[in-house]
Amino acid sequence: MTSLTLDDCIDFVTTHSRLVLVVLLILTAAMGVGVTELDTEGQAGQDDFPETDRSETAAAIEERYGGPANGTETASSAVYVRAADGNALSRAALLDALRYQRSVTTNETLAAALTDGDSGGDGTGSVGSPNGSVVSVANLVAIRAAEDPDADLEAQIRALESASEGEVASLVERTLAEDPEARRLVADGADSGAATAEGHRMLFRFAAGDDGAPPSDAQRVLYDAAAERDGTVASAGGGNGVALEYFTLGQHAFDESNRQLNENTMELLVPLTLALILGVLAFTYRDPVDVLVGMIGVVTAIVWMFGILGWLGVSAGMTMFIGPILIAGLSIDFGFHVFMRYREQRSAGPDDDRAPAGIRPSMRRAVRSVALALGLVTLTAAIGFLSNVVNPVGLIRDLAVGITLGVVSAFVIFVTLVPALKIGVDGSLERVGIDRHKRPLGDGAYLGGLLRGSVALARRAAPLVLVVALLAGAGGAVAWTGLEEEGVQTQDDPAAEWKQSLPGPLAWEVADYDRHQRHVREAYRPRAAGDGDRFQLLIEGDVTADGSLERVRAGLERGEETGAIPEESARTDADVRSPLSVMETAAAENDSFAATLESADTDGDGVPDRDLESVYDALYATAPEAASSVIERTDDGEYRSLRVLGPPERTGFDDGRVDDIEAMAATIESGDGAAGDANAREADLDLTVTAVSETIVTESQLAVITDGILRVLLLALGAVFVTLVATYRRLHGSATLGAVTGLQIALVTALVVGGMFVLDVPLTLLTALLMSLVIGLGIDYSIHVSDRFAQELERGTAPFAALEAAVVGTGGALLGSTLTSAGAFATLLLHPHPQLESFGTLVVLALVTAFAVSVVVLPSALVVWVRYAPSAEPTGRPAGGGPESARE
Repeated sequence: MTSLTLDDCIDFVTTHSRLVLVVLLILTAAMGVGVTELDTEGQAGQDDFPETDRSETAAAIEERYGGPANGTETASSAVYVRAADGNALSRAALLDALRYQRSVTTNETLAAALTDGDSGGDGTGSVGSPNGSVVSVANLVAIRAAEDPDADLEAQIRALESASEGEVASLVERTLAEDPEARRLVADGADSGAATAEGHRMLFRFAAGDDGAPPSDAQRVLYDAAAERDGTVASAGGGNGVALEYFTLGQHAFDESNRQLNENTMELLVPLTLALILGVLAFTYRDPVDVLVGMIGVVTAIVWMFGILGWLGVSAGMTMFIGPILIAGLSIDFGFHVFMRYREQRSAGPDDDRAPAGIRPSMRRAVRSVALALGLVTLTAAIGFLSNVVNPVGLIRDLAVGITLGVVSAFVIFVTLVPALKIGVDGSLERVGIDRHKRPLGDGAYLGGLLRGSVALARRAAPLVLVVALLAGAGGAVAWTGLEEEGVQTQDDPAAEWKQSLPGPLAWEVADYDRHQRHVREAYRPRAAGDGDRFQLLIEGDVTADGSLERVRAGLERGEETGAIPEESARTDADVRSPLSVMETAAAENDSFAATLESADTDGDGVPDRDLESVYDALYATAPEAASSVIERTDDGEYRSLRVLGPPERTGFDDGRVDDIEAMAATIESGDGAAGDANAREADLDLTVTAVSETIVTESQLAVITDGILRVLLLALGAVFVTLVATYRRLHGSATLGAVTGLQIALVTALVVGGMFVLDVPLTLLTALLMSLVIGLGIDYSIHVSDRFAQELERGTAPFAALEAAVVGTGGALLGSTLTSAGAFATLLLHPHPQLESFGTLVVLALVTAFAVSVVVLPSALVVWVRYAPSAEPTGRPAGGGPESARE
């Protein structure tokens, strides 16, 4: 019944092509209206991510202690001053920085957002600025020059203007030598005593918004003023002066970087992608009319995808970028099969009673021949993508829905609109005397010879081919364990020089934001809790037992050894906070607590090692706010946990840094691996230590998501296999033929994994998600070959003749599709971002592998199936379903 219904639809499309075109034109216009309603702002929210042990620990710390910055209500925004070929600490450069401050602080928007300087929650203090809300080395030096700690900004400027170059250099040296906070404001500022530096930064402190960030309007003022001042040549009292570069790394600088990234991508990748697609289509079709009709189908399928998303109110999100590329590739594949089968029907010899000469009958038979295969491809691809609707991340769920709608749209377009349009165009051209008979791609002497060679190989050595394929697939499966796992890939290096040197608009322009970010990462250390990601250690268990604080010290020492925290000589209060640092500060300010601490320290090493509950009680009595930030006490006075906060890291933690932090946690748990107290190491303490940070929590969540994608992928593979077995049993009367076809996807997946290992493509959230694409691509080509093979057998063709017809007739279309789609995706390899490079590499790898398996391995599998499988001959109806199709 289903087949007859499909035949009726195809008959209607090919018989009433003009009416079909009018209806589809109206539908496409409606889809265009839906595109205008498209939600392009959808993003993954933190609530979408799954709970992990690390995220639960982070939430527990937040609930018990507050955030890493311990509840500060301020947020800093930095303005960087750089003199790449000069001294950013010269008198002229420092004066220019103060004048920049004067220009921005007179802005009403910024002035209203600045704090009054009474709070030092972010570590900036209240000195060195017009109102205590801005601090920089220029302010600190100018205050020394004015010899007045309360000097306002105008007084600071006058003091520097009055000082000589030598006097300013001396003040700079003294400031950096005596003030470790000032050294952190200077590029490479860890070296004290130097009066020269490539750059320095000014920190503007604002009242934090609800998201903990500085107000956007205030950041805009800093960004615009920096952009206007960029390139200033600062000169004070003669001389050539120094060229200064002002920049920020806030929200608006990031937005401008994204705009430039999109512009680069559009100017470089889109023209190359279109050129490659059109070039390959022109080469394979050798007919501009077919290229035009095929591209109309591609564009229409993409419009339908976005239009349906708009009407349904589903966020486009990642579909905006990934969707058009995937659907274009699949649509081109569909077009190749429709056009090449149509050409076969029209170009067959006069003795072939299966090949009617007319346009409509040829198209009717062509669409009937490929419709079931295209439908199976659509179904299996949809299974692969829809398997991700159970993903906890809304962005991925929306992508799964969007791509599935695109796949279905492509199927509908290429069995209705494209055939109808092709009938109309070819009919019009033939009426004016233009011959529209074209040869299918596989009929060429060279390509046809290669494809027939695959059939000959299957005839002579099918078992050997299968053994080699199975060994290669097994190697790929083993390679799975060796894949490098990353949550997401980040771009750490600029675009390659050759990409920047391409002619004209093709040249990749390196965004200033990327260059500035690398400079800040390399030249500055984070200064305060708000400056970056900060790790925390939650210590639970016997926190009042003797020796537990010795374990904490051992962990801190391990952190210094590995570099996870600065050595004590280079450490400031902003770097690390622990029960020990809080106790040390309290003892320095309170003699009574100092005596309590000393009595609990039996070995005189400064760390209390007995009667810790009394020490904690005394600390809470002396400095309750500071104590509550590192020691958790319940309402009934029980001490449940301790907290250690590490130094902030602006760019997050790489894998090596995370390992160092985990080593600290392991040392506190066991007491081993550091020079702590021997008794503490040997004590039988039950301590559990969990390390968290934004990076660690995100990576743990991404790992869960990635694992979930892969588990769903395995289920999808099983669902596709069962679907093919059932479908082939229903359509062709052979479940085993469906099994042979389905096994090819497992082989393609294993080979793709092996290719990822060889090409160093890591397993990330995106590449794991794109493994769903491998299902659709991997089974697509195999379905076309095996379905054509079954059709030929049902016509009574001998097995090897049927195999040749399937491989040669379908292989040409597969090759054209592979070349076109692989060429389109290969352009992503020009993109400097490693995530997009991995995306392009994986898809090209999947396309090439799927093609190779379908024309090399599958023919051998079909030969073995014919020889050994029981009831190997299909018993379904001839392709097209109706008996009349055999007579046409």
